[in-house]
Amino acid sequence: MAKKPDTSSRIAENKKAAYNYFFEERYEAGMVLEGWEVKALREGKVQLTDGYVLIKGGELFLIGCQINPLRTASTHVRAYAARTKKLLLHKDEIKRLIGKVEQKGYTLVPLNLHWKNGRVKCEIALAKGKAEHDKRDTIKEREGKREVERALKSRQR
Repeated sequence: MAKKPDTSSRIAENKKAAYNYFFEERYEAGMVLEGWEVKALREGKVQLTDGYVLIKGGELFLIGCQINPLRTASTHVRAYAARTKKLLLHKDEIKRLIGKVEQKGYTLVPLNLHWKNGRVKCEIALAKGKAEHDKRDTIKEREGKREVERALKSRQR
């Protein structure tokens, strides 16, 4: 039986990405965050579904990721929920991604945010958009799995 990844270290997940894209390669990137953002992440006040990764000037930036500030956030720091966050990867990985993204149909999508050794990491994927018929296939697969699960569950009773 395959081991499931540790879900306790997961902060947020972009489930919509698997529906809209085929994943080619996955990367784990560090994130440049402010103190109030880390506190809000610990409370789970993040939304990743509208986020995407942009390459600008040889650097990666996460855009559209909402980190909602806590009510108890500091008064002297201006908290902006939709702030653009810089992602950290090795230079050779970034160059490779630049080459791939310039190809037609490829984009960078954030998959999840998680803790690793006390630091926040963002898992990003080099992805290709799904056509409408591929999305319908995904729905059919999901419904088929549900029906099999139901049949097995009712059989065990």
